[in-house]
Amino acid sequence: MGLFNDRKSENGKEFVPVWFMRQAGRYHDHYQGMKKKNTFMELCKQPELACEVTMGPINDFKFDAAILFSDLLFPLEQMGMGLKYAPGPKLEKKLETVADIKGLKFLDTAENFYKFQGEACTLLKETLPNTTTLLGFVGAPFTLYTYAVEGSHAGSLYSSKLGLYDGRWDAFVELLIPELLGEMRAQALGGADAMCLFDTASGELNYEDYTQIVLPVLKRVTAEFKKEFPNKKVIYYSKMTHLRYLQAIEDDNIDVLGVDWRHDLGHVLNTLGNDYYIQGNLEPAYLGLPWETLEKKWMGLYESLQTANAPMNKWICGLGHGCLQWIDQENVRKSVELIQSKFQY
Repeated sequence: MGLFNDRKSENGKEFVPVWFMRQAGRYHDHYQGMKKKNTFMELCKQPELACEVTMGPINDFKFDAAILFSDLLFPLEQMGMGLKYAPGPKLEKKLETVADIKGLKFLDTAENFYKFQGEACTLLKETLPNTTTLLGFVGAPFTLYTYAVEGSHAGSLYSSKLGLYDGRWDAFVELLIPELLGEMRAQALGGADAMCLFDTASGELNYEDYTQIVLPVLKRVTAEFKKEFPNKKVIYYSKMTHLRYLQAIEDDNIDVLGVDWRHDLGHVLNTLGNDYYIQGNLEPAYLGLPWETLEKKWMGLYESLQTANAPMNKWICGLGHGCLQWIDQENVRKSVELIQSKFQY
């Protein structure tokens, strides 16, 4: 697919590629050491530091892809919503009315504001082995919208869901889409090989709201991005979305779908593998298990795909969401070693 360099075993078989969401993060002593000396915002916004954080799990664990260390909420900061980390993200404003959205004042041009991400990508392309893919990432429109309205995507999302019908969603996305494309452009021009769109709030939606209101906006973003960067890959991850939602996407501009641990991965590959590569989907909490148990979980996932006669050449091995801060980093190391030595097709 042009996303991962093919690795072959001695018997001529292909290896399944692997990377984890949040593979650079709090579980890893490399990150912990950097966090003692720098704020989260500094780690994201100083390109040399973002590069160093991103490289940590590549140097230590040899993942097949690096993902830019950043945060998905920076478009909300650029839109004048007052983003701070104390230590988690806090917004000074919430979008309770259409007037709130119309009153937003942007801090800078997108080209200037997201320059730090582009420069970090350029440093990473110079630093990474040429066999390692560089992934950029942004928040998908609905997930960014829920943060702007609620301050998070926890709870019932009551106000966000009403906002789909009171004009706030429409007003917000008209402001957001040029920003989001500007952020993606900065990373792509910096050298990112693929762009991840993370939509962790979308599984809270009713099927009709997702397919009729949210999905058309997502498809606008992917279409515009691919128009400018036809050779860059697009990865879309949505959390808690049922298979029916994923089947409804039908977007030729998306190359990879990430799926959470609630899905039967073999069934997803057999259902959607003709249209997309599929990434997933071990339960992230399993990385906290004793290695002997975790190894059985990984091998069980691999063997279940073989039993299902799933198209293994369309699988990117990973977790059903991101690495959790409490997991054992040695389990991450051993997991990558296991996958890169045993998961063949």
